[in-house]
Amino acid sequence: MLIQFRFKNFKSFRDDTILDLSATSISEHSDRVVAVGYEKLLPAAAIFGANASGKSNIIEAFRFMMTYVLESFSYGGDSEDKKIKKRKAKKTPFLFDVSSRNKESLFEVYYMDTEEHGYRSYNYGFVLGEDGVTEEWLNYKAKSARQYRRIFYRDTNELDLSGIPEKSRENLTIALEKETLLVSLGAKLKIAKLKGVRDWFYSANIADFGDPYENAFLSSVIPEGFANDKAVQDKVVEYFAAFDPSIVGFHVEKSKGDEEEGKYVKIDAIHRLKGGETTSIPLQEESNGTLKMFALYPVLQDTLERGSILFVDELNARLHPLLVRTFLITFLNPEINVNHAQIVFTTHDSWQLSTNLLRRDEIWFTEKDADGVTTLYSLADFVDVNGARIRKDESYEKNYLLGKYGAIPTLKSFDMFGEESDG
Repeated sequence: MLIQFRFKNFKSFRDDTILDLSATSISEHSDRVVAVGYEKLLPAAAIFGANASGKSNIIEAFRFMMTYVLESFSYGGDSEDKKIKKRKAKKTPFLFDVSSRNKESLFEVYYMDTEEHGYRSYNYGFVLGEDGVTEEWLNYKAKSARQYRRIFYRDTNELDLSGIPEKSRENLTIALEKETLLVSLGAKLKIAKLKGVRDWFYSANIADFGDPYENAFLSSVIPEGFANDKAVQDKVVEYFAAFDPSIVGFHVEKSKGDEEEGKYVKIDAIHRLKGGETTSIPLQEESNGTLKMFALYPVLQDTLERGSILFVDELNARLHPLLVRTFLITFLNPEINVNHAQIVFTTHDSWQLSTNLLRRDEIWFTEKDADGVTTLYSLADFVDVNGARIRKDESYEKNYLLGKYGAIPTLKSFDMFGEESDG
């Protein structure tokens, strides 16, 4: 489970920013808090804010960190063929002041491993400069421990591999490039302690429905086993029943000679008609909301089974608020979410603030100032103009739309055929 994600100098986030999924001492919905050792963790974080306030950049920051961890073993080095340029993930610092453009960017996570691995907690992070990695660290602590212990640390002057098996240290030292992360390289070399970190990032899922290309890709991915296994298809029908009970099955037709499951598959949704008859409709002709729910199923299934984390940008897009609520309850109900999976999502749907659905420490806001700098803050930490914290019996939606918590757009009316006027 993710405990905390910290980053700095990435896109609109110039300053140190922390998304914390640790539970505070507030009392509401205490049944959903996962308590292991000294950690008390939450299954969800909802991020609200105006358009262009930086909500999506939080997910993009995690995506960048994940991509660098998974792929940086291939970065750097000199190619024998000078025409071949090594691909490399390029960081995007805060660009609206000269000093930040040239400063380093920081990415760090604290997370807790699964019960199978003893609920150990890890602290992993790195700093990137113009020429590559300037700092990287990995620490861990046992479930019952209070203090973290070092596995490795590196910067431009030091390489401490004291927590790595001695037989692996030489290979790491020889093969390490300045653009490459030790975790990425160590996973490639099958060093267990480093592979475990890489695997945690690999298990994370990200779904960006605001990106048309990613949206199209997600909509084309079918659940594992769906093309061949009727039992998998029946599970998807059960999932669909929560919002469209008229879908009672699927007809799947694979291309002849296609050995790779799902590569060329034609899917029709079977609908029950009045009177008990059925008819088939090509899946791609279903509503955008139905297609989005179909696209969400594989990542939801994978996240719940692994007990990993799912990031979703614009969860509310093309979905009814009640359907979003039903989807979220999958994570919030401990009887369903038995593996302690988590979801972090962005939304404009303020209705989710009015349904007694989320704890105050599960509600987050982004706000961008006049200099283009985004800040992230939790409702549980918010203090009003009188210095008082927000009570659990307040109308969160009403107060948010009235601007009490900030993070809403500044509006003014305009005449498309004349001059703008203040609203």
